[in-house]
Amino acid sequence: QVQLVESGGGLAQAGGSLRLSCAVSGRAFRDYVMGWFRRPPGKEREFVAAVNWNGDTTYYADSVKGRFTISRGNAKNTVYLQMNSLSVEDTAVYYCAADTIAYNLRNGKVGSWGQGTQVTVSS
Repeated sequence: QVQLVESGGGLAQAGGSLRLSCAVSGRAFRDYVMGWFRRPPGKEREFVAAVNWNGDTTYYADSVKGRFTISRGNAKNTVYLQMNSLSVEDTAVYYCAADTIAYNLRNGKVGSWGQGTQVTVSS
């Protein structure tokens, strides 16, 4: 198990940008596929993006492709989500996630979750 702490959420205007960070502690960071999920108001939690152990393979939900970028800094045990061209539909609680198996993480079967950070986009 690892412990995950998100930061960087807040309020943004439509068309603006935010950058989320997730600090990871516990077991070796490199053992984990890292990802981001979100839960929009009144909806189920959904997959947003994932990155493999060394950062050279990424996965995105269709709704964020071309606008969001996931990356990781293994020296800092941190994963990032750069969110550009934000829209009101991106309003959600964003969760950092970690698992040792990419298939599991991308399908929401996650070993470790962060507490979540609120992102609100105004029109």
